[in-house]
Amino acid sequence: MTVQIAVIDDWQNVARDVVDWSALSDVGEVHFLHEYPADNATFVGRLREFEVICVMRERTRFDEDLLRQLPKLKLLVTGGMRNAALDLQAAAALGIQVSGTDSYKHAAPELTWALIMAATRNLVAEANALCAGEWQQGLGGDLHGKTLAILGLGSIGQRVAQFGQVFGMRVIAWSENLTAERAAAAGVTYVSKQELFEQADVLSVHLVLSERSRGLVDAQALAWMKPAALLVNTARGPIVDEAALIKALQKKQLAGAALDVFEQEPLPAQHPFRTLENVLATPHVGYVSRQNYQQFYSQMIEDIQAWAAGAPVRLLG
Repeated sequence: MTVQIAVIDDWQNVARDVVDWSALSDVGEVHFLHEYPADNATFVGRLREFEVICVMRERTRFDEDLLRQLPKLKLLVTGGMRNAALDLQAAAALGIQVSGTDSYKHAAPELTWALIMAATRNLVAEANALCAGEWQQGLGGDLHGKTLAILGLGSIGQRVAQFGQVFGMRVIAWSENLTAERAAAAGVTYVSKQELFEQADVLSVHLVLSERSRGLVDAQALAWMKPAALLVNTARGPIVDEAALIKALQKKQLAGAALDVFEQEPLPAQHPFRTLENVLATPHVGYVSRQNYQQFYSQMIEDIQAWAAGAPVRLLG
């Protein structure tokens, strides 16, 4: 019997073309679904016939209620090796295997640095003004000699730190698990949490979202920052207290924010981040690069082939 395979969450309609899905012709039939349902009932109607579902990161939530209504589902495959939107415990209890993929490690830090550069030099406003027939709207900022503060010195944070060092910035870091020795090994100065926020000219968030990190960048932390500082978040929206950040930006308590992630995604139509002049916002594109998608989807194909052969790989949970 032919296995029915669904590829969902393909908001840009690119999944079909970035890799060769014909590699699965011996396993089953691949369907590309582009609708984004708002509720489980609608989702069940679209997915109840599929035995394999490929999801992109954390775009769609597969909670216990949804999983219980998909009795044919045997394998969930996600881009990346971590997906907080999947209830792994419920999946295991229902006999649904979950596999992940590796990721292209440079996409997120490159986007982070693009945001830092664009926000610092006011590039969007300048480019838009030029297209409108105008010329030179203001003075851009500078990075050389300034302090780059890294909140979370993992693999992405370390790469962003390297970029800062190349640009002649002083780089400092803090997280609850970071030690002075680990920071020094990366050529970074370890500081306290308060010092991180107080000394930052640019503060970039690179923590994993957890109960410990949720809301870590709160009103107190924002109050520690310089009025001329820039906050950058390409990690996860809930790490920053969104209401506190909006208030700080409205009151010009800090110069601006460059954000790729939000508390609710997609970002609601009337959200203040869409209209605040001191916000540069992008639609969670930190991992949305051709090479990353090629890696995600090619390894999804490998996961499905391995599962079909009875030897699943890259299992989560």
